[in-house]
Amino acid sequence: MQELILVIDILAGVGVIGLVLLQQGKGADMGAAFGSGASASLFGSRGAANFLTRTTAVLATIFFLCNLALAYLATHGTGPKSVLDKAPITQPARPDEKATDKAEKPKVPEVPK
Repeated sequence: MQELILVIDILAGVGVIGLVLLQQGKGADMGAAFGSGASASLFGSRGAANFLTRTTAVLATIFFLCNLALAYLATHGTGPKSVLDKAPITQPARPDEKATDKAEKPKVPEVPK
């Protein structure tokens, strides 16, 4: 379930980025009046802007809802809450009898004179 929502989230995010980059700024309408060819486009001079604006709003809403769903699933999931919860539980090692009896000091070699 999370994987599907994540794929939709990534596609919606990339779509929002692409549509925002395709849209013209408010000052670009003046260029259409002087023959840049925007009025002869498929949607007309303002039709493309309305289509892109609405599509961007829809994709942004999908992106927002996917992020909310992913946040909910991450906090209310059934899996372990921590990486330490996944670690296997092992028995502690038995102490070595020789090491606990006496701590042997290593012999220091004599310095030649």
